[in-house]
Amino acid sequence: MFFIICILHSTIAITLGSLIMFYLKEIYVLGHGIETAQKLSGSTPHDQLLIQISNSFAGLLMFVLGFLVFMVAFVKDREFQNFFAKGCALLHVAMALWRFCFERRVEDLAWDWPKQAVGDFVLALSWASFLVYTWREKYD
Repeated sequence: MFFIICILHSTIAITLGSLIMFYLKEIYVLGHGIETAQKLSGSTPHDQLLIQISNSFAGLLMFVLGFLVFMVAFVKDREFQNFFAKGCALLHVAMALWRFCFERRVEDLAWDWPKQAVGDFVLALSWASFLVYTWREKYD
């Protein structure tokens, strides 16, 4: 089960990281609409360049993390798998809390944070299901 969850999360991270690096404007338009996409892209050429570079590095980071999760999928140590799953679940819950506490205050993103927070909780739930499965297996 750990392998399947890791491969799923790895595929999501690699795909989204690639899309962020190369097709960010299209993703902004698809996710937020044309007006908000223009606001999020910056108002001056200097701002646009800084935002584009920042987003490209964020996409690259997500791409690399996807490959790291792919490599972790092949680890067979149960204690490490439990430790890793707890950390990933905590990370996804922290992201959902970040969206609730801060992103909802950004006017242009105020309508998007609920569905993103639900996605974060679903990803955290996948790791929690692994933890419950291994806990049940350990104590049965």
